[in-house]
Amino acid sequence: MNEVPPHRLDVALIHYPVNNRGGEVIGSAVTNLDLHDIARAGRTYGVDACWIVTPYDDQQRLAEEIVRHWTEGYGGTVNPDRREALSRVRICPDLEGVLAAMTAKWGIRPRVLATCAQPRPRTENYSAVRTRLAGGEPLLLLFGTAWGLTADVVDGADGVLPPIMGRGGFNHLSVRSAVAIILDRLLGE
Repeated sequence: MNEVPPHRLDVALIHYPVNNRGGEVIGSAVTNLDLHDIARAGRTYGVDACWIVTPYDDQQRLAEEIVRHWTEGYGGTVNPDRREALSRVRICPDLEGVLAAMTAKWGIRPRVLATCAQPRPRTENYSAVRTRLAGGEPLLLLFGTAWGLTADVVDGADGVLPPIMGRGGFNHLSVRSAVAIILDRLLGE
């Protein structure tokens, strides 16, 4: 298998704090599909780590059990590619912990870029972000579950990526799809 060299790029799937459809701050549930698909997209594009961010002990245990099945258990023996992808998943209770771990890993705090389905101030175009990655700058991309990242999380980021806009007025992709599209825009050939 051809090795894709990792970039100094991590992605974080935020389960808290996120919004529900009414705009209230909630915590969302970890899903098996998100872990698998985001880890596989991350491995495909050379992402160094895929963070699952949830403060809930039961959700952390669920994520750990899923990852363990595919990295140490029977799933990893029958599907080595999935084992390789899921081995990049890290679980952390909060964004501050992710930033601390990345700072320790890279020796510098990463630039944090949020994603959002709607246009926001401080948007950075994909070309500029590709240049940052090519220059070796460590970056963390934040993706929200449920109805997206809270305003506090988006406002606390260093910048925001442009929203993915399809045709027409419908704009509600799964987070798995959004991660794959954005990684391809940043790292695809």
